[in-house]
Amino acid sequence: MGVYTERVVPRIIDVACGMKEAAKLRRRVCDGLAGTVLEIGFGSGLNVPFYSAAVTRVDAVEPSDIGWKLAAKRLEGTSVTVRRAGLDGQSLPFADHTYDAALSTWTLCTIPDPAAALREVRRVLKPGGTLHFVEHGLAPPEDERVRRWQRRLEPVQRRLLAGCHLTRSAPDMLREAGFIVTELDVFYEKGAPKVMGADSLGKAVAP
Repeated sequence: MGVYTERVVPRIIDVACGMKEAAKLRRRVCDGLAGTVLEIGFGSGLNVPFYSAAVTRVDAVEPSDIGWKLAAKRLEGTSVTVRRAGLDGQSLPFADHTYDAALSTWTLCTIPDPAAALREVRRVLKPGGTLHFVEHGLAPPEDERVRRWQRRLEPVQRRLLAGCHLTRSAPDMLREAGFIVTELDVFYEKGAPKVMGADSLGKAVAP
C-alpha cells in the first residue's frame, strides 16, 4: 500500500464515518449484538461506543495499523474486551462456528473479494448466528439516474478511498453467500449525496 492509502485514508474515514448521522445508524445496527462478536472492517473503532453489556468479546479484523491506533481512546472507554484478531476478512484465522454474531459497517465496499469475505464470515458464525450490517452501495432499481452517476464516479471513488465501490449490492452479496436476510431497511443516508449514501441496514442469519 502507498503512503496515501496506508496513512491518509484511515484518517479521512475516521472523520467522514464518524458524523452524527452515521453514529445513529451505528447505534441501530449494533442493537441486539450479544456474546462473542466478530467485527470485520473494525477501522478506528467507531462502533465501540455502541457495544452493549451483552457483548462478552469482540474480535476485530482490521488491516490498518493507523486505524487501530486511532481506536485507542474509544477502546479505553469500553468495558467490552476487544482484541485485534485478524488482518484480512477474506481469510479469517478462526475455527468454524466460533462466533455468536458478526458486525460489518461500511466495509463490503472496499474488500477486494467481498464474496470470499462473506463466505468466511458465514463459516465462523455458529448456525443461527446473525450478521448485523449497514453498507452503502448500488441505488434502488427505480433510481436509474443515481445508478448511472454511481457507475460514472466509481473509478474516481476507488482511487480516492482505497478501492471503495459505489455499485455493489450488500443484500444480493449476502444472499449469494448463503445468508438468509431477515431484516432489511433500504434508504438514502441523511446529509449524504445519493451516489454515496444509498444504504442497506439489516440482519442476515447463517443457516
